[in-house]
Parts: sequence; structure tokens; C-alpha cells
Amino acid sequence: MFKFLKRFIFFVIFCYLVFFIFSRGPVYEKKDLRYGVTFSLKQARDLGLDWRKVYQDMFTDLGVKKVRLVAYWDELEPESGRYEWSDLDWQLDQAAQNKAEVILTVGGRVPRWPECHFPSWVKNESAAKQQENTLFYIEKVLARYKDREEIVAWQVENEPFLKYFGECPPLDVNFLDKEIALVKRLDHRPVVITDSGELSLWVPAAKRADIFGTTMYRDTYSKQFKRYIHYPITPNFFKFKKNITRLFASPQKWVVIEMQAEPWGAKAYQYISREERAQTMNPEKFRDMVAFAHEAGFGEFYLWGVEWWYWERDKQDNGRMLEEAKKIFNP
Repeated sequence: MFKFLKRFIFFVIFCYLVFFIFSRGPVYEKKDLRYGVTFSLKQARDLGLDWRKVYQDMFTDLGVKKVRLVAYWDELEPESGRYEWSDLDWQLDQAAQNKAEVILTVGGRVPRWPECHFPSWVKNESAAKQQENTLFYIEKVLARYKDREEIVAWQVENEPFLKYFGECPPLDVNFLDKEIALVKRLDHRPVVITDSGELSLWVPAAKRADIFGTTMYRDTYSKQFKRYIHYPITPNFFKFKKNITRLFASPQKWVVIEMQAEPWGAKAYQYISREERAQTMNPEKFRDMVAFAHEAGFGEFYLWGVEWWYWERDKQDNGRMLEEAKKIFNP
């Protein structure tokens, strides 16, 4: 027992030293931090908002200069061979007019629930045929938009290695590599690969990324435990993961691609009470999240929740989150 106890103490001390060494790193000066948003026309529509007005307002109200947009396949090609480009064209036009940089996301698995947004006409096809069509859709998107100067990077799929979230087919790593190779062959701009900050190992995603993007959440609802949870982590947790990942991968850039700035409830937040929404996000938690993210050693953040801020203001007569966001973009 005494020998076991000594070994256990040694192991704990060893783990502590490893964590201490690998959780060190520089923190950006506040003046050097850059903020953007992810915008989803689907999410804005689901909230009953005029998505075009919300999109324009986020430039005029907040002064957004970085935005992650989504080339939703089911919106762009609702029927095989019939393309509807007008909505995405308009979003890119508005970004260009407002001198904003765009990360454009392509693939079947892209931001917003149910995570995978395949058009209905491909869902009953074989896996091989579905993959063939996915590559063709990606090629069409890049052919149309690769001359757009406002696009600074392409994101290929969204959190592809997060296997247990979303209504998606199993990950085929070889196919993911084909998607990345196709984008790199068609255009010179960097490829963004993303992963979960709390639930994934990062290395497989970071090895494939020119720009690696992590999510960053602190308060969520767990369907497994049927309760709200607060992740018991500190900013050093992200520094540790970043430094360990650097032993195996060398992305050119590290960003927080999805920083929590909206509620995560047992149901979609428009169907729960204001009090329940506040359990996972409110202005005070937002301020804490911004401070937490700053200490985690990243310099660029894409906030997740811009549609909610406007829903709260326009549908719930509560502009507090939007006013808090203005302080981030206009310090």
C-alpha cells in the first residue's frame, strides 16, 4: 500500500508538472484582439427574423469586419443541377461593401443544427454517389466564388472529428482528405479545419489545417446527464491543448472559430424561458466568456450567437446582449 501511495503521488506530481509546463504561453494584448461572427441565414429565418436586415445591421450596429458564412448545399442546390446563388451572392456583396473578411464554409457538415445540411435529393443515394456529388458541389462553389477578394479562407466541413454530435453520417477520413485536396487544388487560400474545444483531441484536425479553429463553450445542457453543466476548466486548459497539439501539427494560425455567446438549453432557446436561457448565457456570462477567451492565448474569435442578440432585442424586447456585444466590437 505504501509503495502504491508513493507511485500515485509521483504520478500526480508528474501530471501537474506536465500540465504546468504545457499550459504556459503568451497572452495577446487586448488592443490586438480581433472579433468576428458566424452568421447563418437559416438560424435567422428559424427565429422569425428578416435575415437580410439582421445581416446588414450587424455591420452597421456592430461594425463587424470578420464573418464566417456558410454555403448551405441544400439551399444552393435544392434540386440536382438547379442552383440558387442569389442569397449567398448577396451576403458576399454586403461583406465586400462593408470591407469585411469572409471565411466561407463548404461541405455537408456545416454550422447550425442538425449539423449536416444535405439536399433531400442526395439522402437516398449510396455513400459513394453522395461523396461524388459533394465534391461536385464544392467545385461549383469554388468556381463561382474563388475570385471574390473578400473571401480570405475556405472552411472544409465543420468539426468533422466530433462523432457524437449532430444528425450526420459517420466520418470518412479518406473522403475528408479528398475534399481538402480538392479545395487546395482549386484555390491558393488557406483551409480552415475546426474541432471541439472541450470534447476532441485536436491533433487529427490540426494536422490537416492551414488555420485551426476551436470551439469554446463553458455552459451547456447535457442530454446524457439531463442537466445543465459548467465545464470545470480554466483558460490554461486551452493553452495546454494547443501546446500538446503543436508537437504533432503546425497550422499557420489558431483561432476560436465558435465562441459561445448564446444559450444552450434542453431545447432550442426560442422555446425556453428567459430564466432558463440565462442559465447558460446572459450579459454577465458573456463578459466572463470574453475575459476567459482572452486568457486562453488566442487572438481571433468568431462569436456564436449574433442572430440571438437580434432576436432578444426584436422579439423579446431585451437589447442587453446586443448592447454588450457593441462593447466588444466598439471598445
